[in-house]
Amino acid sequence: MYRANRAKMSDSQGMIATMQLDEEQRDRAVGALLGSAVGDAVGAGYEFSHPAQDVVVDMIGGGPFDWAPGQWTDDTSMATGVAAGLSPGAVDLDAIAAAFIAWYDTHPADIGTQTRSVLTHRDTTAASMTARGSSLSGRTGGNGSLMRTGPVGVAFVRSDDAACAQAAGDISDLTHSDPQARQACELWSVAIARGIRSGDRSGLRQYLSERDADVRSFWEPLLDEAESGAPSDFSNNGWVVHALQTAWWAICTADGDVVETIGNCVRAGGDTDTTAAIAGALAGACAGTSGIPSRWTDMLHGYPGWTATDLRATALRILGEDPVNTLGHS
Repeated sequence: MYRANRAKMSDSQGMIATMQLDEEQRDRAVGALLGSAVGDAVGAGYEFSHPAQDVVVDMIGGGPFDWAPGQWTDDTSMATGVAAGLSPGAVDLDAIAAAFIAWYDTHPADIGTQTRSVLTHRDTTAASMTARGSSLSGRTGGNGSLMRTGPVGVAFVRSDDAACAQAAGDISDLTHSDPQARQACELWSVAIARGIRSGDRSGLRQYLSERDADVRSFWEPLLDEAESGAPSDFSNNGWVVHALQTAWWAICTADGDVVETIGNCVRAGGDTDTTAAIAGALAGACAGTSGIPSRWTDMLHGYPGWTATDLRATALRILGEDPVNTLGHS
């Protein structure tokens, strides 16, 4: 089987590898998955629209695929596939590839064009799926791998940033062979992991400052633009770069408030379920479950027949914690 990142820490990383998570950190890990799923399910009802700024955003369902209220889309369905191949500090890429194909075989109502182009061949191993993704030509930097990064940040909370980034990039490459998609997934996953540890979104900027000069020179001006600009400056949010900018703008403008962050993504328009899923993962990782309304989490459901309870248990499993513990309001 194709495995990677067994999280063999050096002595300098031993403190992270053996760190004991407190209740707030465990809660924030659950918040990352719930925040992403809630963003997805809320955004689904507004996808490809541009709501007025005074619209009251809620989990209404509907949208172009007529989702039920609380039903998540391909964003969270694929995130559950990612989680299927994760364990604390480790990733089994073959298991993720198999989970993607199992989902694809259910004939999902909504699936990204780039993802469909890869999964339609039903490659049975991660190596062959990755090769398939790398064979695509044209625009390969869609947002479809960034939307599913929440579980990666959770699973690698106790790992060093390099291991987390490697896993995120390798998972992205399964369907999105694009350097900007890979880098976006690396940055966002590490930011989620750091957010769970600290409750602070500044981990994104801090980690970026530690990356190679070419990565910094590309992404730092884009984050600057997101912090000082408006959604019209990065309106093509089906592209991974603009999707990340939209998510970062939504979080910063809301000062981390999960509900307002999701509302910002919806009002930014375009691919609202995906930008809200991306932003919701990081906002939830920093705020924890207390920042996510129970009236929303209580409605959550979707492939593979899960609810918020299953997302919570999955977060704790890949975190390496006992899912019997009661956290949050899932």
